[in-house]
Formats: sequence, C-alpha cells, structure tokens
Amino acid sequence: MEYKNIVEGKFINRPNRFVAYVSIDDVINKCHVKNTGRCKELLTPNATVYLEKSSSPNRKTLYDLVTVKKGERLINMDSQAPNKIFREWVENSGYFNNLTSIKSEVYYGRSRLDFYLETKNEKIFAEVKGVTLEECGVVKFPDAPTERGVKHINELITATDHGYRAIAVFIVQMDNVEYFTPNNAAHPQFVTALKKAEEYGVEILVLTCSVTPSAVSVSGIIPYKL
Repeated sequence: MEYKNIVEGKFINRPNRFVAYVSIDDVINKCHVKNTGRCKELLTPNATVYLEKSSSPNRKTLYDLVTVKKGERLINMDSQAPNKIFREWVENSGYFNNLTSIKSEVYYGRSRLDFYLETKNEKIFAEVKGVTLEECGVVKFPDAPTERGVKHINELITATDHGYRAIAVFIVQMDNVEYFTPNNAAHPQFVTALKKAEEYGVEILVLTCSVTPSAVSVSGIIPYKL
C-alpha cells in the first residue's frame, strides 16, 4: 500500500493516544496518530517520523502520523495498514491456491473477523494483527492487554471445530527481524489462547514488511516461537 503527500518531522510529545505534536520545518503541528497503542518505545522525543498530509482543508489535524524511525529501522505504525497489506498480499502472492472470493469484516460467532476467504477446496477465516513492538530483533504482540484479541483467537478455534481453515495472521510492520513471539509480559492470557489455538489446528502466519516513508508491503514469512 502507498501513502500520498508524505512529509518528515520530529516527534515532540503525545498528550493522548489520538494526538501528537510534531515539528515540521520548525513549525509545531498537532497531528493525528493512526495507532491507539502505547508505542512508547517508538514515539520518543526527537524521533524522526513521517506523516501523510491530508488533502481535506476541513480536518482539525492536517497530518496523520504513519511511520517512525527507530535507530536505522523504519516502522510503520498505522493500525489501519495491516488489513490493507494482507489483502494486497492475498490478491497478488498466490499463497492461497485457486482463490475465488475474499471478504472483509465478516461476522462469525460473537465476533467480526477480519477476512473470510474461499478457494475451490477451502473455506478460510483469517484474523489479522499488526505488530510494531521489536526488542533485539524479536517482534512481539501485543504491547498492551487485548481482551478483544483473545476473543478473536478463541473464535478461530471454534471455526476449526466447524470445519473451517483458520489463520492467525501477524503483520510485522517492519523488516529484518528474526522471529515473532507472543508477549507474555503484556498479556499472558493472549499467549495461552494462541498456544491453545495452535494445538487445535489454527495456523499462525507471520509476515514481515518492507517499509519506506511512503509505502509498505509484505517482504516475507518469518518463524514464530510460542
């Protein structure tokens, strides 16, 4: 996926989860943060960030903060990006042979799962999670407790019981990392749910991304450790 009208800035602070103040060409701007997670390890004072400038003159904030530079690594932190990235990858990679249908946000059980796919031989549910937390080359999810995430994993387990193929997809919004692991320190219950899911036949698929200030796309599949 691509962004338009990208500008570079320096992060100043984040008074709440929706808003950040960023210096752009030495002018302080109030910006919308497209990620409600904590991201404390990313949004550090004076960090280089990249923002998409809106074409709408009526918006309260003219810029959306979408990417941050952590050391020499670019990390896309747009929480709306992973589903778009996954859909583009599904449509272009050939990973699912003989794909006949792909639908977004389909209700199943008590949840709305991100994707329902059909091939000539399979019916598939996929739930997508974005990953922005990296520590020494290891990427982790979640970075904060996520009861919603646990609920979705449990729905995937139910789907396997009903004969569907079910996949927990983790979109790592960066490249050049070693492996993925669920973050026990943030939410042990999510780790337990994911381990149970694998035992029940839910697939775990971890995709890394090539990130530039103006684009992000799948670069490969990496291993995971539970």
